[in-house]
Amino acid sequence: MQEIFNKYINYLEVERNASHYTVRNYKTDLLGFFQFLRTKGIGSLKEVDRHTLRDYLSYLMEQGFVKASIARKLSAIRSFYRYLLREGVVSASPVVTTSSPKLDKRLPSFLTIEEVERLLKAPDLSTPQGQRDRALIELLYASGLRVSELVSLNLGQINLDTNEIRVWGKGSKERVVLMGEPAAEALRHYLSQGRPKLLAEKRSNALFLNRYGQRLMERRVQRILQEYAKRAGLNKRVHPHMLRHTFATHLLDGGADLRVVQELLGHARLSSTQIYTHVTKSQARKVYLSAHPIAREKDDESENRQ
Repeated sequence: MQEIFNKYINYLEVERNASHYTVRNYKTDLLGFFQFLRTKGIGSLKEVDRHTLRDYLSYLMEQGFVKASIARKLSAIRSFYRYLLREGVVSASPVVTTSSPKLDKRLPSFLTIEEVERLLKAPDLSTPQGQRDRALIELLYASGLRVSELVSLNLGQINLDTNEIRVWGKGSKERVVLMGEPAAEALRHYLSQGRPKLLAEKRSNALFLNRYGQRLMERRVQRILQEYAKRAGLNKRVHPHMLRHTFATHLLDGGADLRVVQELLGHARLSSTQIYTHVTKSQARKVYLSAHPIAREKDDESENRQ
């Protein structure tokens, strides 16, 4: 199993051009599955059947894994068996008859405009790190970038004349994302003052640097947002993907076309973007009152009485 596992990982990296994070997750999930097989005395992938998989799913539930994690692990196994079928290692996939657990549909959490403003004011602009962090938060909110896309940005990908960024997203697909003037101004300030101080005598093409002049890592970005959220008094667990949610939600609330938002987010499928078609309560009330004639009349009468 180890040999075929190594070949599969190489296939993901070379042929599928999967991201580092996808490969890492697949490795973790498959190695956990292999460990389970060993405890059951199964030494060959050909011995795995649908009963084995059902036992594995039951084991995961007993261990306290949530439905989303179980579904992800099963997806990794399903992809692995598609590869095994293609390579002729197995003649049938036991995953075909195994259904993923039904996930609860949850709306993505996002920040209000007022919360975004408080978050943006949190960094100390008198320090290089504060200038970097202000630019970083502005860019996440203005562009809807994934955190992996953000930390991999190089100087040559930024065009401050047109306020555009060339991004290589999932599957190394290139797209152009936009940013508003506040984000562009924050970047100019960081590039002219903060970044040279962080870089010192070192050399790097990375846009965002840590205090050692090296490329900023994802985990550090997550900690930065958590620290500023606390400083801003936000009673939410703020993370990079929440700013991506916020970007999409605010665009759609403002009347942006769903397919435009899909393009900006880099979603391959429109269905991935449709989760953001929820609206805030205030926006729902605004649309309702403007569209429903009798409701609008009643609301006007209420205001006149006050």
